[in-house]
Amino acid sequence: MLFASIDIGSNAVRLLFANVYVSDLQQPTAAKATLVRIPLRLGEDVFKTGKVSEDRIQKLIKTLEAFKLLIDVYNPLSFEACATAAMREAGNNTEIIERIKNEAKLDVRIIDGLEEAGIIRSSNDIEFNNDYKTTMYIDVGGGSTEISILRNHKFVTCNSFNIGTVRILNKKVEEASWDNMKLWLAAFKKDFGRINCIGTGGNINRLTKLYGDQIENTLTFAQLTYAYKQLKAIPLKERIEKMGMRPDRADVIVPAAKIFQTIMKAAGIESIIAPKVGLADGLIYRLYERYVKER
Repeated sequence: MLFASIDIGSNAVRLLFANVYVSDLQQPTAAKATLVRIPLRLGEDVFKTGKVSEDRIQKLIKTLEAFKLLIDVYNPLSFEACATAAMREAGNNTEIIERIKNEAKLDVRIIDGLEEAGIIRSSNDIEFNNDYKTTMYIDVGGGSTEISILRNHKFVTCNSFNIGTVRILNKKVEEASWDNMKLWLAAFKKDFGRINCIGTGGNINRLTKLYGDQIENTLTFAQLTYAYKQLKAIPLKERIEKMGMRPDRADVIVPAAKIFQTIMKAAGIESIIAPKVGLADGLIYRLYERYVKER
């Protein structure tokens, strides 16, 4: 069963087509068929001026027009388009949503940070090689970081912080945001050192590929600390030319490493798993669940 999702993020816009099937254990599994990623950097406008510029609005609409054509050709059972931090904060978001509907023929829903965290959580169910009862999900985006806490596989709480990679690059993260995140994490102090950790987003995937265990998709705190120090010392041009990073990945990977490192240090987390999923994947599972329920 084919489904499609669109994730309009602060750094990039993604279109994902995925086939969902039920395994022998009766658990749905999504296999990516096609992923298209366009680095529009909506957050670069919003975090500086409070709104999306006309130039980027036009690029966004053209991107979504192309996505709609692909959706019409692939003809998935259903699809959904969601927008996150940059669009949440854009002063002209109502106008943009209306223009997308009229020009690209797509309905886009702006979701808050807590719903974003919930959607991402629904995209995977990972087994751990320990008996830790608490699991932390960390999703680092261009405009915000979402952290969810589960205990014995049951949801406890989550929070969204205005700390993101594009926001950091534009020097728009207040020190109070870091303090608020650390204070919130302190509520789980009794679990510190005994927390399963799952990281999502393209940056943690790339950090794990470069510095971690590619077979287990894990990255230790020591490896992440080394990665942060090394990448920060390498000029942007060298990250692109010598390390083979896309320009829109080469600049945000350093602030992403800082965010993950800060959270892991604050919570005494020794290792993080990067299952290579994100909001677009979570939307696919939600669409499948909705489809089954309606049937």
